[in-house]
Amino acid sequence: MLNKRKILRRIYYKIPPNLRFVFRKVYFFPHDIWSSMWRNRNKYEPLKGDIFVGSGDFLAQGIHHLELLKTHIFLEPENKVLDIGSGIGRTAVALTKFLNSEGKYEGFDVVEKGVKWCNDKIKKENPNFNFIYVPLNNDLYNNNKVKASIFKFPYDDNSFDKVFLFSVFTHMLPDEITNYLSEIKRVLKPGGLCLSTFFIYNTKNEDKTINNGQFSFPFDKGNYRLMSDEVKSANIALKEKFLEKIILDAGLRRLKTIEGFWKIDVTNQNCNDFQDIIIMEA
Repeated sequence: MLNKRKILRRIYYKIPPNLRFVFRKVYFFPHDIWSSMWRNRNKYEPLKGDIFVGSGDFLAQGIHHLELLKTHIFLEPENKVLDIGSGIGRTAVALTKFLNSEGKYEGFDVVEKGVKWCNDKIKKENPNFNFIYVPLNNDLYNNNKVKASIFKFPYDDNSFDKVFLFSVFTHMLPDEITNYLSEIKRVLKPGGLCLSTFFIYNTKNEDKTINNGQFSFPFDKGNYRLMSDEVKSANIALKEKFLEKIILDAGLRRLKTIEGFWKIDVTNQNCNDFQDIIIMEA
């Protein structure tokens, strides 16, 4: 029998993109009413119905991301950083207490409501933070016409010390990921570091990837697998050898991989994430 989360996910994917935010708002309406009336919510914490990325505790997850960045790409308070897929500020909120006045944060996202929330709530009190909306097509979130596969990041060459992406490449197709890797190489300073998360499989664990009862990718597309054949950007898993090739083709160097505990044979250890983490150097 399918678990509750899997059933809800299937229902969610069948809803048109422009109505998925409405569905989430309605689903979490009772929780948000209770939270607004009886809970002293942090000023940087959105209502549950407005959060369109990830699950779990919003603020705690942001702090977890910060710890991963400090541990794996040696994030420093004075760094210039780019958050690709800034969402509704989950990682940015934690960074407001870490980056100093010399540091600078830039983020962009394809969901306009998230960018607006971040600029209204975060940028207003943190002038070294900036968020940009980019109207790119992604069939999980919208029906925009501009393709991510040809999108050029709105930043100059060699602009950032560190770049990071949490749960972004897991919602993009290979040609889009290939373009983004090239753009990451372009905007990173020489020797700059990037942390990104993926779902990765190889010939040894492909069967488990297909049959993982909690998080399966049954649709084989050659170099990648999809969770849903109806919503291509819902979740994607990449074949490891293919990913290695496009990282090298982009001019980046993979420094290390930290396996995620989405795989049924990997335990949840400190500084691990649900998704697989790859550290790259420009």
